[in-house]
Amino acid sequence: MIIHGARDVAFALEVAAGRPIALLSAPGAAGYLGVAGFLALLAPHGALPLAILDAAAAPGHALAALRAGVPRVVLAQRVPAFAALAELAGAMGAALLPAAPPALDLARVDFHKAQGRMHLARWLDLP
Repeated sequence: MIIHGARDVAFALEVAAGRPIALLSAPGAAGYLGVAGFLALLAPHGALPLAILDAAAAPGHALAALRAGVPRVVLAQRVPAFAALAELAGAMGAALLPAAPPALDLARVDFHKAQGRMHLARWLDLP
């Protein structure tokens, strides 16, 4: 799921109810939110293991995210440093992704309505 703020994180975790999910930042969020800002959204929920931070085409942001312990980072494969950073990520027990995985953008889900919760549950393939 694409998260935009702390409410999104809390909502996604509540609906998932312990089932495995991924919490993906918005495209390029490493550049405007920063690694620390993204981590601040996840930390109160202990959700770092679920994190995927999108660094767009910024290898410096991707490296900072890996060093900060983000387990999965998106970096455009066309970036010349992609192969070297992918190798480094692997050595650190992390993963560098060439593109963001398919995700539901929580900005389009109304948390306050039953339909929003049902839509998210369907996305998660929950009963």
